[in-house]
Amino acid sequence: MAATTAEESTPPAARPAELPPLRGATLAIGTVALSLATFMNVLDTSIANVSLPAIAGDLGVSPDQGTWVITSFGVANAISLPLTGWLTRRFGQVKLFTAAVFLFVVASFLCALAPTLGLLILFRVLQGAVAGPMIPLSQALLLSSYPKARAGTALAMWSMTTLVAPIVGPVLGGWITDNIAWPWIFYINIPVGIGALIATWLIYHKRETPTARVPIDTVGLGLLVIWVGAMQVLLDKGKDLDWFNSGQIVTLAIVACIGFAIFLVWELTEAHPIVDLSLFRRRNFWVSTVAMLFSYGLFFGNVVLLPLWLQQYMGYTATLAGLVLAPVGLLAILLTPLVGRVSHRVDPRIFVTISFLVFALVLFMRARFNTDATIGTLLVPTLIQGAAMAVFFIPLVTISLSGLAPERIPAASGLFNFARITAGSFGTSITTTLWDRRATLHHAQLVEHLTPNDPVSAQALANLRAGGMGADQSYALLNRLVDGQAFMLSADDIFYVSGVIFVGLIFLIWLAHPTQTAGSSADAAGAH
Repeated sequence: MAATTAEESTPPAARPAELPPLRGATLAIGTVALSLATFMNVLDTSIANVSLPAIAGDLGVSPDQGTWVITSFGVANAISLPLTGWLTRRFGQVKLFTAAVFLFVVASFLCALAPTLGLLILFRVLQGAVAGPMIPLSQALLLSSYPKARAGTALAMWSMTTLVAPIVGPVLGGWITDNIAWPWIFYINIPVGIGALIATWLIYHKRETPTARVPIDTVGLGLLVIWVGAMQVLLDKGKDLDWFNSGQIVTLAIVACIGFAIFLVWELTEAHPIVDLSLFRRRNFWVSTVAMLFSYGLFFGNVVLLPLWLQQYMGYTATLAGLVLAPVGLLAILLTPLVGRVSHRVDPRIFVTISFLVFALVLFMRARFNTDATIGTLLVPTLIQGAAMAVFFIPLVTISLSGLAPERIPAASGLFNFARITAGSFGTSITTTLWDRRATLHHAQLVEHLTPNDPVSAQALANLRAGGMGADQSYALLNRLVDGQAFMLSADDIFYVSGVIFVGLIFLIWLAHPTQTAGSSADAAGAH
């Protein structure tokens, strides 16, 4: 994605890959600075996951409302991605990247100071919007720093930050929340961002790319913001407003549908569309993009669900919940270099099949969780999931870009990443909504058996009263236990259905044509 944006935004003679490479300490410092910026960005997509209950409690809202802290960032980030190419042409890679890092630091500071959920969401939207250019441009600048022969090494080093950050995020976020306070998950961005900003500017300001005044598809951008924003608000507010029994939800649904329809017509007829929808005429592109849309939505939704369940109904601290999520990157880090070495000899559809099978296995294992699950039981599926991550992203990108002319790769990579990031936000909203609805159903079914004539419930109440509890206290505690079982069963339902969908996606991925040159496609995927 990154280098595509760079290629799309500069004339051939000035592409970053053709600049003289950096050397020695300058190269090392530049690599660290760009990697830190990427690390900070990716970290903020996962560090808040385990802190949601603390944020919600401190701001006086429900944990479900707190998920807006995650989804608002993701949607704003997704919408800003298609603008990266235009912004790069207009302002240059280095100015745009350093400005994005600076604004990201400012937005992080504002997030930490936010006194209400509304302001926190507003500042997270700002943070997500300015984060859009950071990852693609950090990769483009990194590629310009290395000789062409070492481009693979540069990309491997860069990609490690995207694997390490999801490991560190939940653990660091949990530890900060338990031992300091949740605002510090945003304050820590300030020294990291300032250091990356200063180092990047000092090293790269003389390597700026040419700029030019180019037209932008403002109508397409406006329509994109309208339909994506309306759809996200619909998903987040639907449960609280009783879905389509609410006039507000009906209105949002109409706006989203009409906005999406007009967006499709406009982008298919616009001379310079912000999103090149004609790419969906290619089988490999639409197959891989749809597969990514569903698979990443399922993956990210379940990543948010697990720590919520652990903290709200299993008594886990934020730190322990983070530790349960942490091992997901271990196998990914170990296996990714191996996958990279053999990717040019293996059909990427095989890798994706393995990935989806492992994801399904992990989810079926989680579907057997109960309220007596030990931390060891919880850790095993997370550890196994790392193997799926190692063969997930790169093969799907390889399929999506296979057979495309070089000039179309920037648009394809941007649209593919837009689908991925949007899917993460939608997946979070849909998963948390279904979790609550299924829990309500299970609660009602369980309560049907808790009658005065039921010997089990009668004995449980008798034991509680014998322990010194009053009748109201006994019923309240019993109801809390039923809640715990209901939400556990609901989580198991979601894990199981998600696993079934992953199995179904395997059939979808084999609709793609075999890639003609897997190696070159993989290189293109990495470079773009």
